[in-house]
Amino acid sequence: MERDSSWVDRFAGLGRLEQAVRDKLVTTSQIVRLPAGSVIFGPGMAPKDLLLLIDGSVRVQQTSEGGREIVLYRVSAGESCVLTTACLLAYEGYLAEGVAETDIEAVAIPRATFDTLVAQSPEFRRFVFTAFSERITDLFRLIDEVAFKKIDIRLAHRLLTLADADGRLGVTHQELANELGTTREVVSRQLLEFQRRGWIKLARGQIEVLDAAPLEQLAEVSVP
Repeated sequence: MERDSSWVDRFAGLGRLEQAVRDKLVTTSQIVRLPAGSVIFGPGMAPKDLLLLIDGSVRVQQTSEGGREIVLYRVSAGESCVLTTACLLAYEGYLAEGVAETDIEAVAIPRATFDTLVAQSPEFRRFVFTAFSERITDLFRLIDEVAFKKIDIRLAHRLLTLADADGRLGVTHQELANELGTTREVVSRQLLEFQRRGWIKLARGQIEVLDAAPLEQLAEVSVP
């Protein structure tokens, strides 16, 4: 049976694979679809496949012994999961959880194919380690933010990042706390201060950005 190989060109670097390598990748991989809310992996689980996301969003998060959650990063269409890559390379189990934020479609590359292509194909190896290094940089940036940046700066940045074109976020205070690795009480206090200044409007399960300019100035970012 002939398989659709068009997904290969959606991932930067895979389009340069030699035809024989490309054929092996396509014939041994599977397209998987999962609904929103699916737990894709969790602590202690051993990865069986490298997932390349074609469509949707996956949230990777970690929970402390005390029950506090922090969002480590998100995997979007055209990306792979750095934690899965690391666990495949080290033959280790996961230390965090991956949850489908939306319905997702992904390519599952079996471990045997992953191991073979990493060993034999310079282009595939370059694809894997380029994606790995870029995400590691993101994780170091997260560590820097959690360790050194004030919560008001981080919250302002997160509000701007998550807001839709109309400036609305369908998110709870607890979900924002999970994003920032802090407590709901700390986030609620800061949101109330932003509302007092007229920058946002709070409602149940929703936040509306009324004045993005001071949030941009506080977050030291420029939002299109």
